[in-house]
Amino acid sequence: MSNLMSQAFELMIVGMGFVFVFLVILIFATTAMSKVAAKLTPPAPQLPATPKQTASPADDAQLLAVISAAVQKYRSHHKK
Repeated sequence: MSNLMSQAFELMIVGMGFVFVFLVILIFATTAMSKVAAKLTPPAPQLPATPKQTASPADDAQLLAVISAAVQKYRSHHKK
């Protein structure tokens, strides 16, 4: 029985070692592929700067009215 247990232990160590080595190789391969892909991708195109639009108080009032109407309609259809 002792011989069987030692063989099982050796097989477990070899299996775990193989999985560990495979995962380490996989990490290095993934890192290398990521670096190659980063070098091969073209740079992002530069977009022209667009001026920021400022919201006027009238826009805020209209937005508030639309949101209020939507909430009232939702509540009227979903009463408990």
